[in-house]
Amino acid sequence: MTDAQTPDMRAPAREYDDAGLCVLPIKADGTKAPAVRSWTPYKVNRSTPAEHDSWFPPGTAAGIAVVYGAVSGGVEMIEFEGTAVKEGLLDDVTEIMSASGLGTEWQAILTGWASESPSGGRHFRVRPGGAPVRGNTKLASRLARPEEYTPEEKQRLAEKPSSRIVRVQIETRGEGGYGLVEPSSGTVHATGRPYLRIEGGPDTIPTISAERLDAVHEVCRMVDALPIPEAPKTAPRPQPLPDGGLRPGDDFEARADWSEILAGIFKPVTTRGGVTYWAWADGKGGVKATTGRGDADRLFVFTTSSDFLPEVPYSKFGAYALLEHGGNHKAAAAELRRRGFGSEPARRRLAPAPAPGGPFSDGSAALDPDTSPEQGAERTPPDLQVVPAARPDLDITNEADAIDGVLDLMRTGHLPDLYKRSGGPCWVHQDDSNNPEVRQLGTDNLRAYLADHLTSYTVRTDPKTETVTEERELLMPKTCGTILGRKDWPLPPLRGIVTSPVIRPDGTLLQAPGYDTATGLYLHPRVALRRLRAEVTADSLAKAKDIVLHQMLADFPWEKPSDRAHYLGALLTPILRPYFHGPTPMVILSSTSAGSGKTLLKDIFKYAYGSSDTPWPENDTELRKSITTQLYTTGQPVIVLDNLPNGYTVKSPVLSALLTAETWGDRVLGASAAVTMPNDRLWILTGNGLQTGGDNGRRAMWVRINPNVPDPDQRDHFKVGDLRPWLRANASTVVAALVTMVRAWIADGARTVRTRKGDYSEWASMLAGLLAFLGVPGWMTDRDDAMKQDSETAEWAAFLIAWRERFGDEIITAGAAGSTLSEYAPRHPKTGELPSANVLGGWLKARDGRFFGDLRIIRVWDSHRCSNRWRVEAHKRAGSEQ
Repeated sequence: MTDAQTPDMRAPAREYDDAGLCVLPIKADGTKAPAVRSWTPYKVNRSTPAEHDSWFPPGTAAGIAVVYGAVSGGVEMIEFEGTAVKEGLLDDVTEIMSASGLGTEWQAILTGWASESPSGGRHFRVRPGGAPVRGNTKLASRLARPEEYTPEEKQRLAEKPSSRIVRVQIETRGEGGYGLVEPSSGTVHATGRPYLRIEGGPDTIPTISAERLDAVHEVCRMVDALPIPEAPKTAPRPQPLPDGGLRPGDDFEARADWSEILAGIFKPVTTRGGVTYWAWADGKGGVKATTGRGDADRLFVFTTSSDFLPEVPYSKFGAYALLEHGGNHKAAAAELRRRGFGSEPARRRLAPAPAPGGPFSDGSAALDPDTSPEQGAERTPPDLQVVPAARPDLDITNEADAIDGVLDLMRTGHLPDLYKRSGGPCWVHQDDSNNPEVRQLGTDNLRAYLADHLTSYTVRTDPKTETVTEERELLMPKTCGTILGRKDWPLPPLRGIVTSPVIRPDGTLLQAPGYDTATGLYLHPRVALRRLRAEVTADSLAKAKDIVLHQMLADFPWEKPSDRAHYLGALLTPILRPYFHGPTPMVILSSTSAGSGKTLLKDIFKYAYGSSDTPWPENDTELRKSITTQLYTTGQPVIVLDNLPNGYTVKSPVLSALLTAETWGDRVLGASAAVTMPNDRLWILTGNGLQTGGDNGRRAMWVRINPNVPDPDQRDHFKVGDLRPWLRANASTVVAALVTMVRAWIADGARTVRTRKGDYSEWASMLAGLLAFLGVPGWMTDRDDAMKQDSETAEWAAFLIAWRERFGDEIITAGAAGSTLSEYAPRHPKTGELPSANVLGGWLKARDGRFFGDLRIIRVWDSHRCSNRWRVEAHKRAGSEQ
């Protein structure tokens, strides 16, 4: 079965079937098409001997083909067209295989099962070991020669001269493909000649590892002769300069050698017909690249395991730029120019820009050094950082370089007064009332800031003369947006704003205006700061106490000493805020009537530290929005929720959550991003006859004043006169006095007095020690009075007292308690009506085990009735009678 038509095709069909191959009948009309209605099923299901007998009856002219791929046991065919064999491509490939270490595998393929087609081509079969057969693949082609054009191809060229007429030289038939096999002959092929077997047969198909077979395919691709378009990214086009100059890339192209460029990566293994074939430097894996193909000496790499794009032409300069500079041609050209390649182009430099001047108030300018305070000045004005005299330059021609450059300037501290917090870069400025604000930078903000603090420019190169010109240009908005879109920035973190000197965590005093690296705090004084002595003397402490206690606070009608102590503790808290951890309770300024002086107490905070006033919102949703706005935008350490309705009961779960949280997280209004902010403010509520409810009572410090006169706003003859004018004239003195009190306590050892106040115990113990040091009595001695201010606690305490007196230790139902004690039972907070038995039972369940005074509710499960019953238990205090 080597060269003649076999009248009975059933014998070769049995041979191929016995070898595990799927057989197809082929029409004897020269089309090489299957002689079945559809051959698709045979891509996955092998044909059967019965089908073979029906396809190939004796005396019938037909061809025979094999379906390649998994259906035939994982067989692939490598086909060399007749023109490829005649033009020596098979010989070239064989030599390259031998030189690249693939000679053994290639000889196994050549002698396994090899056939000759009627056109003189060669068909070789192989099984890839350890991998599935790939689909049909074209490995090598060339452009058709004019004498090879068919009439149809000539017509296509006439209609579209730019068309490429291609002749495939080497290809594979794999998964989903088929190929004619011997002894097909006669009219099966258009030439009328037969398919001949020249080596082996279907029983001698070699198995080659998938990795080595991939290397065989790579070698076949290396003889591809189709011209591949060059891209400037891999093969920049040489453009000679009109003045005789030479670009470094062009000079390198002419002088460099591939062996130097590819050293350590590839090594040459053979040269054939002007083409050099390259393998890995360690010699393993076969040929991986070629140089010298075509008119231009280009590098083609055929593996995906290198830095090069596979089967893409690289010039010497393109390859050098990729290997040495990550594909940055500009950087590569600059380095080559430094090494002496090319001629130096002319460069027109940008005129230097003046440094910004004027006070920094909105992020677009910074303080002029000439306005810095003199050494002998009595007061330190609230000035900001000083901008260096020279502004840095930045080439922003390439956007990626521009982004890297801005980030590097951030990292090296060349961009003053720029900080970061959870939401991104920000700056600190002041509003018209001298209050600090934090502005989160948007794209336009960052662009304006960089316009003032950076000399940015683009480089324009004349393509003809290569003259380089620098042109002033701002960063593009999208570049600024990309910078802002990062998850982190090399900027100093802004952890908060303080408006007076404060005590650092290590006990030292922060008193220099501007950013403090040790704490991340920004000191923006509300008032001009007095120069403080290095040590606190007894006289200075006594004077400070006199100013605060015996002048400023002397005439307020405190209800009890605890109210005065609580107010002074609140007044000292902003100075101590960085010194302790955890939250602080809200301070409630409450009076018996309007005009009592609570607004003046609030104003002391305003003049000393600055405060942000906001009206009491309508509901918890609005309260949450207000809290987030205050923490996110304002810099004042004191936030006042002002003028609550008369007799209002403060009962808000949002406020409860705020007052126990060290950080506050929420979605910023107008944005989809959520931010987390430190809850480092002092929260103050003001109103007349205020009360608390729920958990808010335990989170409050009460400051109550009671003038005990009909018209409190008509009082006169105060020690300091009208307080507001006095504060305007003496605010800096007040701040200095408050700081002196705290410094004296720190110098004395900062002793604390252990005081339990739930989440606020650290703060409460610290203030207890400080006030004891100052000799101010009353700190947190109002616990019983505070319970009275909590309407819910007082109401439930009265109810439990009546319950205990009426029922003792008796266990009763909620309905019995409600009906018997209706006079004392808690009322519905909105309607004021008595609760039903079910509602009262729900209230009791929510308060199960909670103490109101010395009494608490105990739930007792009645298993017989499957319901809750209740009793009231009295707490046995230590030392009491049993």
